[in-house]
Amino acid sequence: MNRSPLFDSPFLLGFEHTRALIERAAKAAAEGYPPYNVEDAGEGAVRITLAVAGFTADQLDVSVEDNQLIITGKREPEPAAAGERAFLHRGIAARGFVRGFVLADGMEVRGAVLEHGLLHIDAVRPPPARLVRRVPIKTAG
Repeated sequence: MNRSPLFDSPFLLGFEHTRALIERAAKAAAEGYPPYNVEDAGEGAVRITLAVAGFTADQLDVSVEDNQLIITGKREPEPAAAGERAFLHRGIAARGFVRGFVLADGMEVRGAVLEHGLLHIDAVRPPPARLVRRVPIKTAG
């Protein structure tokens, strides 16, 4: 991927993390399989739904690494049958995949559920803890 000239400016120091996030997001957006939805679940929560028809829970893996949600589907090749099946049309994908989503700082993945060929992943951003720090007052003289 080409580097953005914006982040190569000598006036922007220490923004390597931001550049890496943008590059990861652009790479993830270019992937087309499996199809997915992202829903606003209210109060800082989102639900990501992937169409994973034909995959079992054992063939799917959901992990979070360095603010990136990674969903992997692994398919074992079908064993060759005595008489090889002849498809007139094969539109159901039978391949593995890796799909990634960049999570904002503080986002937590709460769980994943496989239901009717759809994998639902729920993520939330908990409200930030309110920190109160007392500042001592000094007197002069």
